[in-house]
Amino acid sequence: MSPMQFVVRVRPGASRTRVGGRFGGDALVVAVSAPAVDGRANEAVCRALAAAFGVRPRAVAIVGGATSRTKRVAIDDPEDLVGARLVELLGIQ
Repeated sequence: MSPMQFVVRVRPGASRTRVGGRFGGDALVVAVSAPAVDGRANEAVCRALAAAFGVRPRAVAIVGGATSRTKRVAIDDPEDLVGARLVELLGIQ
């Protein structure tokens, strides 16, 4: 089983942490209150995604775009479960 990868758009410094919605058609929006300093926003993104997908934080990894607001992440969990939850969070009907 390989991890499922997808694109997220990060909004650091938000008033509250929130996962959901689309950016540019296919990127999942992840708003985090942590600033984009010293990797704090990346850590917050992993924690927020873990909570949203119901997995442990170590199951979430940033695999591309570590210094960009648009990142590629991987979640190591059954692909059908991650895919279904991703569709739900993106608001695709």
